[in-house]
Amino acid sequence: MTAPDRGPAPDGLVVVDKAGGWTSHDVVGRSRRLARTRKVGHAGTLDPMATGVLVLGIGKATRLLGHLALTDKTYDATIRLGVTTVTDDAEGEVTAQMSAASVTDEQVAIEIGVLTGEVLQVPSSVSAIKVDGVRSYARVRAGEDVALKARPVTVATFDLLARRGDDLDVRVTCTSGTYIRALARDLGAALGVGGHLTALRRTRVGPFGLDVARTLEQLGEFFDDAVVPLDLAVSRSFPRRELSADEALALSYGKKLDPTGVRGTVGAFAPSGECVALLEDTGEVARPTVVFRPA
Repeated sequence: MTAPDRGPAPDGLVVVDKAGGWTSHDVVGRSRRLARTRKVGHAGTLDPMATGVLVLGIGKATRLLGHLALTDKTYDATIRLGVTTVTDDAEGEVTAQMSAASVTDEQVAIEIGVLTGEVLQVPSSVSAIKVDGVRSYARVRAGEDVALKARPVTVATFDLLARRGDDLDVRVTCTSGTYIRALARDLGAALGVGGHLTALRRTRVGPFGLDVARTLEQLGEFFDDAVVPLDLAVSRSFPRRELSADEALALSYGKKLDPTGVRGTVGAFAPSGECVALLEDTGEVARPTVVFRPA
């Protein structure tokens, strides 16, 4: 329960351990009530069947989320060989089934290796990718055949943790935009027996792991205490640039600065320790992509 006389929760991030059966939108809706504000969003959708780390932005920190979604992520998953489904996971209708008893551990290791590194991946047809303005999954549910274009992703690690008959327990670290369901589908196809995802748990998004995640039930009335303040969230998520007082003032007006020399997003901090903005180098200058404390 929340106290009605309190104001909104402080600006920052909250790391939720999402339960199975909840959509990411469900978590946001519940968190808006707990945080006493509509300004809540999430970084990186988790399917309803998936559990684990879902990073929420509260207040001004919602402006961080588009940048956090670009970080790498780690998943623990179970792939079942021998069964193909329309959704590439256990929630979809089975479209083909065959024995995987002849698949050897050596074959599994070889094909996992092929799917590791920089690869072109065709997203699952039931993804949220839009095709002519309509979500792909909506087209599939309407009976359409959807063929999405392959896109480059990076699978940094794809490790087999255990094999239990036709089930493979794996751990994957990858870039945002990688579909673990598609990895299950492609591994099964490469082995000639088909495959789909039966379990998925996200254990890390960027620097935020399960060690700091809490379920919505655990958060409850202690929601505010779980908020990682905006300044600390930026420090943990991005390289840090210390500003002079003059630079902090200029940046608060949205002005450009000398380049950071760092590839990607950088947090820019005033002498007071407050984060003024996020910066990215463009040519010979650093431009603010988000200004948290405008003049």
